Amino acid sequence: MTGLTIVLLLVVLATAVATGARHWSLPAPSLLVVAGLAVGLMPWVPDIHVAPEVISTLVLPPLLYASAEEISGRELRAVWRPVTILVFGLVLASAAAVGMIASALTPLTASTAFVLGAVLASTDPVAVTALGRRLSLPPRVQAMVQAESLFNDATSLVLYKVAVATAVTASAVSVPSAAGQFVMLGGGGALIGAAVAAVVTLIRRRTEDPVLETVIALVTPYASYVLAEDLHTSGVTAVIVAGVVLGSTGHKLTNAHIRLQIHAVYGTVVFLLESVVFAIIGLELPTLIRQLAADEHGWPLWVPAVAFTVMAIRLLWVFPLSALMQYRRGRNRISWRVPAVLSWAGTRGVMPLAAALSIPLTTHTGAPLPHRALILTLTTGTIALTLVVQGFTLAPVVRASGIALEPEHTAREEAQARQTLARAALTELEQLEAAEAAPEVVLKQARRHVEARLRQADADADPLDSTDDPQARPADTYREIRQALIAVETTELQRLYEANKISNATRRRLQRTLDLEEAALGD
Repeated sequence: MTGLTIVLLLVVLATAVATGARHWSLPAPSLLVVAGLAVGLMPWVPDIHVAPEVISTLVLPPLLYASAEEISGRELRAVWRPVTILVFGLVLASAAAVGMIASALTPLTASTAFVLGAVLASTDPVAVTALGRRLSLPPRVQAMVQAESLFNDATSLVLYKVAVATAVTASAVSVPSAAGQFVMLGGGGALIGAAVAAVVTLIRRRTEDPVLETVIALVTPYASYVLAEDLHTSGVTAVIVAGVVLGSTGHKLTNAHIRLQIHAVYGTVVFLLESVVFAIIGLELPTLIRQLAADEHGWPLWVPAVAFTVMAIRLLWVFPLSALMQYRRGRNRISWRVPAVLSWAGTRGVMPLAAALSIPLTTHTGAPLPHRALILTLTTGTIALTLVVQGFTLAPVVRASGIALEPEHTAREEAQARQTLARAALTELEQLEAAEAAPEVVLKQARRHVEARLRQADADADPLDSTDDPQARPADTYREIRQALIAVETTELQRLYEANKISNATRRRLQRTLDLEEAALGD
């Protein structure tokens, strides 16, 4: 079986499982890990070896960028205090706790155990975002979970580099050196990410070509990552900063048609990469286990111990921190609902895998790095266990906490926003009518359309006033009529083309116009 065949089969498997997860409303990352593990245990499946650059350079940048785009600067400003404490304090505590447990239970030395702790110290933005898409968390809680998972990578990356340098060279840890590395990695990466975002903004403001816009959107995360890594700063931080900046301003850079195309293309890329990378985590674990030495066969006990330590230290950090913050705000009764969700959302995923794969093969003397295969096994096993345990149970925890937003709340918020937009459009339309800025027939048609949208928004905002009478939902009726007419026009367009009455270029242009109109109608 060739490498290309394995890749194609992996894409088919991952896509099928992810599609099933969406259909059954299951967490896709967790289901993909289970499916990958099941396939990897089959005797006829060859060993899976993933090169470090495949995950860190090819897969990670667009997934991080997509996660970062979902957070706005306003949301970050609202949660920066608790996120900062988690980004620094919890990462250091997790690395120390995992290192001590691994050093006590496994054959790992203190330095190699610290490498494992640094690798598993941070939560994973890709896994957290993928799991969080299914949950209706309040905006502040969702922002805290995603921001922490995005920005704790810089801290864990510094720890990782210090730990690897200690394990490879057998040198002592220098606190001033570690602090300088953090400033260089985190600060330098942030500056490069902001610079890339500024350049991309200038280019996109002067471009109206959909193909070029799409290429720029796809290249941006890779450019941020590679440029930052080449300058010996944090590529992860650069991608995150570029994603946050462009995610907050991207709607001002292009028109609706280009945004639709970019969103569709990027959504497809992210779906495929997410699906494949979580399946790889499950597939690779049996291969790693077969590479373990004789003194490393205690992994079935060590993996749960390390995973339990990762989850326990997060619980022991988040709950007291939340209680202290609530007490300082003057609350007499401490609520455990939000910290329960925050603590249980700390899954590990692609970031720890990328870090573990990049661990050097040898020490500075040229000798093999001791127990590298065990570190990879413990890392991959912990990732798989947290994705399965926390991934499958996060939704029940959210439901039990009672903080999830009801679907009616979200629908009502959207309807009220549509009311506001429609009224603003009516106000502008009245000014155009007063100025006689367009033919009367055009203005009347526009008014009918906006008033229909407003009546639909009124009905959605106050469902008690609506009935099952189709006349009470004019926008739905209008949408159905337009969709039926578009279907007729599409059929007629195809007939004209097959009758050689129009060229293929004309057919493609007209079909795109009809597609955009249908997309604008919504579901």
